[in-house]
Amino acid sequence: MGRLFGTDGVRGVANADLTAELALGLSVAAAHVLAEAGTFEGHRPVAVVGRDPRASGEFLESAVVAGLASAGVDVLRVGVLPTPAVAYLTGSLGADLGVMLSASHNPMPDNGIKFFARGGHKLADELEDRIERTYRAHSAGEPWDRPTGAGVGRVKDYDQGFDNYVAHLVGVLPNRLDGLKIVIDGAHGAASRVSPEAFARAGAEVVTIGTEPDGLNINDDCGSTHIAKLRAAVVEQGADLGVAHDGDADRCLAVDHAGNEIDGDQILAVLALGMREAGTLRKNTVVATVMSNLGFKLAMEREGLTFVQTAVGDRYVLEEMKAGGFALGGEQSGHVIALDHATTGDGTLTGLMLAARVAATGRPLAELVRVMERLPQVLVNVPDVDKTRVGTSPELTSAVAEAEKELGATGRVLLRPSGTEPLVRVMVEAADIEQAGAVAGRLADVVKSALG
Repeated sequence: MGRLFGTDGVRGVANADLTAELALGLSVAAAHVLAEAGTFEGHRPVAVVGRDPRASGEFLESAVVAGLASAGVDVLRVGVLPTPAVAYLTGSLGADLGVMLSASHNPMPDNGIKFFARGGHKLADELEDRIERTYRAHSAGEPWDRPTGAGVGRVKDYDQGFDNYVAHLVGVLPNRLDGLKIVIDGAHGAASRVSPEAFARAGAEVVTIGTEPDGLNINDDCGSTHIAKLRAAVVEQGADLGVAHDGDADRCLAVDHAGNEIDGDQILAVLALGMREAGTLRKNTVVATVMSNLGFKLAMEREGLTFVQTAVGDRYVLEEMKAGGFALGGEQSGHVIALDHATTGDGTLTGLMLAARVAATGRPLAELVRVMERLPQVLVNVPDVDKTRVGTSPELTSAVAEAEKELGATGRVLLRPSGTEPLVRVMVEAADIEQAGAVAGRLADVVKSALG
C-alpha cells in the first residue's frame, strides 16, 4: 500500500478513496501523534477546521470534527475559507492544530485533508509518517485511548474568522489600491468572498467572476487552471489587471490589462524587486523550484539577486525559506510565500501585493513583468502510468539523456511524478518553442511506453 500523504496532504476521490472513515481515523491519529510529541502538554488542545465549498467537504468536515473531538480536542469550525486563512487563524488563535479540507485545483469529485501544526505551519514529513503509521495500526485493531466525560472535545463555530483574516491581509499591504480596477476569478472556491472583500477594502474597484460556489462548480472552467474567461473579462472591463485563484486560494496567477497571462515566476520577479527596494527581501534571495523558467533565473542573476532552487512543492520552498531566513519564495504555478506575513502560499495576499506594486509605481503590470523574459517551456502531463518508476526506467533515462544532448546549454528537461495526481509531468525548455514541443512530445511517448 502506497503512502497516504502526498506533497500536499492526503487527496483522492471523495467517498471512494477519501472516505468519512479515513478522515475520522486520520484526525484521531493526528491528535494522538501530536499529544505524544508534547504539543498538547499542560493545556486543553484546540484545533481550527476549515474547508473549501465542495459538496463532499460537508460530510468530511463532520468526520474530521468528530474524530478530533473524540480524541479530546476542542474544535473551532471556521467554515468555508481559503487554506492560508486556516493556517493564519491556527497561528493567530494560538491553536495546536489546523485542518483544511480541500483538493485545491483538482476537479470537484476530489477532496483532501491537510494538517497544520501550531503556528500555522505545515506538518513535517516525519509527523505525517507517524500519523499514517498510527492510523494504520488502529485500523488493524489496536485500541484508541478514548477520553470520556468532560475529557471529550467541544465544538463551536468561529464566525469571526472571515473578518479577522481579511483585516490581516489588508493590514500588511505597503500601500492602498485606490484607482485600480481589478477583475477577480475566485474559481467558485474558497476565496469567492474573501478575495473580493479584501481588494475592495484595500481601495480597488472590483469586478468578479467565478465567485458563486454551489458545491459542484469549483474549478469548473474557471480559476487559475482555466484562465481564458479572466483574460476576456479584463479586456472587456478595461481593467488594470486580473487575479485568478485556485479552489483553496493558496495560489494566484494574474492577467495584465491586455489579457496576457502572468505566471508565478513573473509575479515572484516583480515582488522581489519591490521588496528589495523596500529593504524587506532578506539576504536579497528568492527561493523557487526546479520548475521555474530559466528566464526567471537569468533575470534574478541580472538584478544581482540570489536564486535558490528546491524540489517541486511549496512545502519544500517553505522549508528552504525557514532554514535560510529568506522572506520570499514560490512556484511557477502561483504558490507564492511571503514569510513575513503568511506561513504558506496565499493567493489573495499575492494578488494584493502585486496590485500594490502596480499602484505604488504607477506602471502597468505588463511593463513591470518585463524584468524577465520567459523562455519557451512546454509541459505535458502523461496520465495512467506507473509514476513510481520515473527514476528507475532505463528506457526513460536513455531518452532523457538523448534529449538533454540535443538541447545543450540552451534548454533543459525535467520529468517528475505529480505529488497530487496520478500522472507524470514532462517539462522541456528550449530557445525555440517548436523544438521544446517536439522534444516534450517524444519524451511523453516514451513515458507512456515505458511506464504504461
